[in-house]
Amino acid sequence: MAKQLELSGRHYWILSEPEGEGWKATVVEITDAAGTCSGSLGIEATAETRGTADDAAERKLRRIVRFGV
Repeated sequence: MAKQLELSGRHYWILSEPEGEGWKATVVEITDAAGTCSGSLGIEATAETRGTADDAAERKLRRIVRFGV
């Protein structure tokens, strides 16, 4: 399952998968209307639940988009 976001006119997916006892969320950018991904942006988060991992990855992405960190 993926969560799709639009920030500053760009589209992103947060992809989640089980990892060990928890979950790992990774952010990829969607580069065209066909949904082609540019690959991982290097933004990842891990947590005990899928929702918590997704939320952490989204916060990191928003911080980078907002502040250019």
